[in-house]
Order: sequence, then C-alpha cells, then structure tokens
Amino acid sequence: MKTIIAIGGGELRERTTLKIDEYIANLAKARAGEQRANALFIPTASHDFMPYYNTFHKVYTGVFNIKTDVALTVFKEVDEEKLRAKFEKADVIYVGGGDTVFMMESWKKSGILPLLKDAYERGVILAGLSAGAICWFSDIYTDSAQELTGEQYAMFQGLGWISGVISPHYNTRMLDFDKLVCYNYDCAYGLEDDSAIVLKDGEVQGSVSSGGVAWRLERRGGTLQKTAIPEITK
Repeated sequence: MKTIIAIGGGELRERTTLKIDEYIANLAKARAGEQRANALFIPTASHDFMPYYNTFHKVYTGVFNIKTDVALTVFKEVDEEKLRAKFEKADVIYVGGGDTVFMMESWKKSGILPLLKDAYERGVILAGLSAGAICWFSDIYTDSAQELTGEQYAMFQGLGWISGVISPHYNTRMLDFDKLVCYNYDCAYGLEDDSAIVLKDGEVQGSVSSGGVAWRLERRGGTLQKTAIPEITK
C-alpha cells in the first residue's frame, strides 16, 4: 500500500508535531517488523541545512529509537549508488520544509525524484512537513513561487502524484486560500500547523493532530463549506 503523511507545519525542534511523529514512527516500526526501523531525512527544501537533520535525528532516534540517515544533494555531487542504498534501507522517508519550488527543481536534477517514486511504489512510507507535505499534490498553494508570480502566496504545479489542491499553514493563510478556492476549485485541503492527513493509495483516510486541524474545503452553490477531517483513532 502506498502511504503519505502530509503535515501542514509546525516546529520539529520544539516538538509541536510530536503526536504526528509518533504516528509516523509507529508505522515505520510496523513496516520494519523485527528489525530496527530506518528513517531517511531529505532536507532539500532547506538547502540541506544540517541542523534540521540533527533535530530530526534527536526526535526520531532519541525519542522513538529509529535509526536515521540523511540524503544530501544540494551542494555536493551525488554518488548514485550510495544514494540508492539509502533509499533501499528506508522504512520511512521524511521530507523537510522550506522552499517547495527549489526542492522540486533540485530533485529533477539530482536524481532523487525517481528514487522517491520507486520507494513510494514499494510501500515505503513518505512523510513530510510543509514543502514536504504539499509537493506530492497536483496543485499547491505556496509562498516559494514569489519570484515567479510576484505574489506572496500563489498556486503552483506540484508533482501530481496525488490529485488535489492543498495549502500548508492554513491557520495563517486561511482568508487568502479560502477566496482562491471559492472562485477556482470545487474542493481542496487546508492543513493547519501541527495537523496532518494520512493518504493510502492516493485517498485521504483521516487526520492526525498534534494540536492543529486538517480541513476539507468544498464549494457548494457559490459558498465554501469546511469540514474537519476526522482523526484516525488507531
């Protein structure tokens, strides 16, 4: 089964997403079985900012006893064989936040994109926060396209693995995103910080909350209706 956990935002360092991280860790452990679970962190969106990986390691190894590794591709020539080996070991791949547009363009150049696609097809759990949450969708509401659009927030084309419209940090972008959806789309997802949605084979199964709410937005009769996506209880 193909699984994505999309986290709307939050502070890994401050552990505001810890309940979501626990859910991800438990999925990784279940996939690993009797072996110690492995997590691969991809910090491309933050331009391979190593303190970000160090924080990830402290949470996923220090709290959840999962072995971690990192895929660095922005400032170094990629050793394709070593990079592929990291992906093959992973039970979960966690994509960090940052510049979504830069990240997707970098992936196309570095060779990460086909490795990600292969892992997804093999049932490796994909998780990500902000940029790492929205990149999989067909239409993404991002602030990282400012140089291209001139707007603070704008719609941009994602990878298209998941059909849908999505915004991270919905609690801070609500008014702008609601207006955009109301005039242009039939439905969309708005993920507050410290909230996540769980997708299985491309379909939303429910949400996981560490304090935030994940919303489904639907345009009906010219008005926008919002429904909190029910939390997964197990």
